[in-house]
Amino acid sequence: MEEYGYLLFIAIVLVSTKCLGLLTKKFHMPQVVGALVAGLIIGPACLNLSSIMLVGESDAMIHSLSEIGVIVLMFSAGLETDIQKLKQSGLASLVIALLGVVIPCVGGALVAHFFTDSIGVTEEAKMYRNIFIGVILTATSVSITVETLREMGKLNTNAGNAILGAAVIDDVLGIIALTIITTLGGQKGGGETPSLGMVLLKILLFFIFAIVVAFVFGELYYKWTSESPNVQRRYGIMALAYCLLFAFCSEFFFGVADITGAYVAGLAISVSPKVEYISKRVETVSYMFLSPIFFASIGLEVVLPKMSGKILIFSILLCIVAVLSKVVGCGLGAKLMKYSNKESLQIGVGMVSRGEVALIVASKGMAVGLMSQDLYGPVIITVVITTIITPILLKFVFNEKKSRQQKPA
Repeated sequence: MEEYGYLLFIAIVLVSTKCLGLLTKKFHMPQVVGALVAGLIIGPACLNLSSIMLVGESDAMIHSLSEIGVIVLMFSAGLETDIQKLKQSGLASLVIALLGVVIPCVGGALVAHFFTDSIGVTEEAKMYRNIFIGVILTATSVSITVETLREMGKLNTNAGNAILGAAVIDDVLGIIALTIITTLGGQKGGGETPSLGMVLLKILLFFIFAIVVAFVFGELYYKWTSESPNVQRRYGIMALAYCLLFAFCSEFFFGVADITGAYVAGLAISVSPKVEYISKRVETVSYMFLSPIFFASIGLEVVLPKMSGKILIFSILLCIVAVLSKVVGCGLGAKLMKYSNKESLQIGVGMVSRGEVALIVASKGMAVGLMSQDLYGPVIITVVITTIITPILLKFVFNEKKSRQQKPA
């Protein structure tokens, strides 16, 4: 029975995420909140069903499914994005992303300065460790925001497009910041760290690759899907294959997050005459199977260690800074680019979630000696809190009432 435990586990994930999603919906909250809570309940932080049912390679399989889930989610967001609106928010997204990286980095480093222990390390090493805490706070996991905005029918608004554009740039800036700090302050293990010049070259090549391939494929796909008046299943299959291929190339060849590649792939196909058909088919695959596993997997990764009083205070302050720095930084950037006060607040809140991105950055820091094990607890707490409160805050700042655009349960 143990080797088939993953089947029971997936069934529990699907049922629990939907049931808790419906429960949160009754309280006028986005259903994604319920999915996140479901992951916490069935994960190590509570019932720990994952360790009981997932044996052997099953755990790795669930992790892979969650990765595919977030890739397909971002691909779907690209399909639904209005390219003209995205172009209009291009410069604004850059400014929003810049301030949304700088302010959290400074805020996180300042908090860490008063709480990290300098015993046994030089002042220079302590400085790098403090900056690294700030780098963790620069991360943005926009997948939670995407699902929440889609659920509320607000994904293709001015604020929604600005968030998506800023998130892509935020990913690039985060890679650069991570590379700089690990190159300068890394001390051990973790394999060879690439030089800053190589990272910048790869990012430049990625954008060239993305523009050329997206344009060429988009044009070919447009002509191909224009030829037949009847909807064909092969269009959806080819679109999904293109998404996965682009995500692979982004991560493997250029070191850019696979979700960024998936989003760009969605943008390329969004001009197709069959985009509505493709979007519905991809969305069905996503919400019926892949997305619940992804959202639950965030909770499954949460293991709260024992922490001292000092570390607990540090955790609370880190959470406060994590939320305020993104709201202030991204909101200020939006305001500078002439967005309204309400839209600026919406954009700032939409960039708050750190999700799995912050955990990946933290793991990299531990591998090269930039973060100690006792500071991993505060990072986990920050990830959990920012991930859960982001959809709740989005509900309030978008002032969502029972919209007819909401999807059926």
